[in-house]
Amino acid sequence: MSDDGQGGTIGWADFEKVLLVAGTVTRVEPFPEARKPAWKVWADFGPHGEKKTSAQIAALYRAEDLVGRQIVGVINFPEKQIGPFRSQFLLTGFPTDDGVVVTAIERAVPNGTRMA
Repeated sequence: MSDDGQGGTIGWADFEKVLLVAGTVTRVEPFPEARKPAWKVWADFGPHGEKKTSAQIAALYRAEDLVGRQIVGVINFPEKQIGPFRSQFLLTGFPTDDGVVVTAIERAVPNGTRMA
């Protein structure tokens, strides 16, 4: 992989290792212990169950904007301890100068549907 932040060429088998799946946000709580503004987010990933994460998306999203919204998560990273909180998935998004923009799902799909 190159070191310019662009990544290198990967094969299909590499992409298939990443479980990018749709989930619906079920709960959002403040995370005052986080170093950067963040929410604690729980999402229902259907057959994969409910998982939680810490997401630095508080600059652009209120809790009520997120609950009920479908998101895209990577659910096969190892769990990560973030202060007093255990993160179980990565909420995907795009960094901007104003904050992270959450990856949008254009039309509803069943929770747990894998990105292809």
